Amino acid sequence: MIGSSEMGGAAARNYWRMARWTAALALLLTPLVMMQISDGWHWTPGSFVFAGIVIGGIVLLYELAERVSESRAYRAGVAVALLTSFLTVWTTIVRDDGNGIGFFLLVMAAVVGGFAAWFRPAGMARTMLGVAIMQALLSLAIATAPSTASMPDGGSRILLFGGLFTALWLASATFFRAAARSADTRQA
Repeated sequence: MIGSSEMGGAAARNYWRMARWTAALALLLTPLVMMQISDGWHWTPGSFVFAGIVIGGIVLLYELAERVSESRAYRAGVAVALLTSFLTVWTTIVRDDGNGIGFFLLVMAAVVGGFAAWFRPAGMARTMLGVAIMQALLSLAIATAPSTASMPDGGSRILLFGGLFTALWLASATFFRAAARSADTRQA
């Protein structure tokens, strides 16, 4: 028989799961509402399909991570990495300034590194640290590029943008490192 504390934990997870999917749906429906209010929003059906795949994929990946690990630190690391990946893809598509491939490659590096580490916490921490370093170097390269120098405040905007994303990748690495340490202490 299942104890009341186990049932309470399952019910709480169910509420969080419903909240995640509701937030994803609200995020997806926001452009539809904005298209009715403002002339500045022009989404095609393909845009909604793409956004649905990206947003739904992020939530599904988090659901998978939640089933795989009981560690809150590991789940937080996954959540921050997925959020950072989503924001990287989204802002790259919105900006469309010709530098997108480098940022897409950062997300791919995180994915490939995750597979190489078999999604274990210590390996994920190293992967996220590596991606943070790549983010910082890419941002520095773009900020100092001659094409960026012609834009007003271009270099400082790129450095601010890159610094924010570098901090997010580092936060994910920190959560994964905490998950690895707690796994090490449980095994010892």
